[in-house]
Amino acid sequence: TEAIGLYNIGQTCCLNSLLQVFLMNTHFTGILRRITVPPSASQKSSSVPYQMLLLLEKMQSGKRKAVCPKALAYCLSQHRVKLFVQYDAVQLLLTLWNLLKGQLTNPELIEKLSDLYTIWVQEYMVCQECSFETKRNSNMITLPLSMLDSSCHLLKTLEECLQCFFCPEELTGHNMCFCEYCGKKTPFMQSMKLAHLPRTLILHLKRFCFRRSSSTYKLCHYLSFPQDLDFNAVLTEEQCQTDASEKASWQYELFAVVAHSGSTDFGHYCAYIRSITECKWYRFDDSEVCQVLWDDVKCTYGRSDFHW
Repeated sequence: TEAIGLYNIGQTCCLNSLLQVFLMNTHFTGILRRITVPPSASQKSSSVPYQMLLLLEKMQSGKRKAVCPKALAYCLSQHRVKLFVQYDAVQLLLTLWNLLKGQLTNPELIEKLSDLYTIWVQEYMVCQECSFETKRNSNMITLPLSMLDSSCHLLKTLEECLQCFFCPEELTGHNMCFCEYCGKKTPFMQSMKLAHLPRTLILHLKRFCFRRSSSTYKLCHYLSFPQDLDFNAVLTEEQCQTDASEKASWQYELFAVVAHSGSTDFGHYCAYIRSITECKWYRFDDSEVCQVLWDDVKCTYGRSDFHW
């Protein structure tokens, strides 16, 4: 009946933020509640889905403001997930996803989990000398959006990032590809078309970038995102590969934002999540949870002096 925090047991703010996003999603917890309980104690301690279910029940049955995710953290360490280190949120998210999906035993639940999060796109490659075309279907759990356009200019809105992601790109110079018909490397035109969007869509803003010197830096510039997003209003017909019934469901309401403050060397994560049952925004900062307004969520748009 109220939002519960998670204690930080040593640089686990990233893990805590992602766990809150998973466990506040009633579509995900509906799957989690149907898992098969492992038979032995050792299997229980090493099962990520089961330990997430125990944590959910602990959060819902307790009277405290926060609970400790120690058992789940120990479970993750058994699968060689390092604890007490800095993580990139998307890197840790994909690790959790792979462990969750890999440890589910019920084919129906595996399919439901995939349907809940999986994005499908069609990739096209066209040789610019002979017009030979190849295409393939691929899927992903997050849509990785660059915050820079092809000319390295800063993008200002989420919609611009999406349009840039689906814009065709010419591969020339060092990026040329081998053409089977030409028998040599030639310039190619690469493009992607959106085929399917899941019920819960994860967008990844690529704020961490690599320099040629192999060092990383963070893009802290302001980039706005809306509370409601209709892909039909953002993408063109040429950028979509699907029918009208599929596109009718491409309307989204913002549910959560995982935000990072600091630099590439150090920092802190917290999550802003909109309760599906209450329709209120909360900020989950480890064990501290408070109700916030949309203006507070907009702080995660980024500023060079604030470093969200």
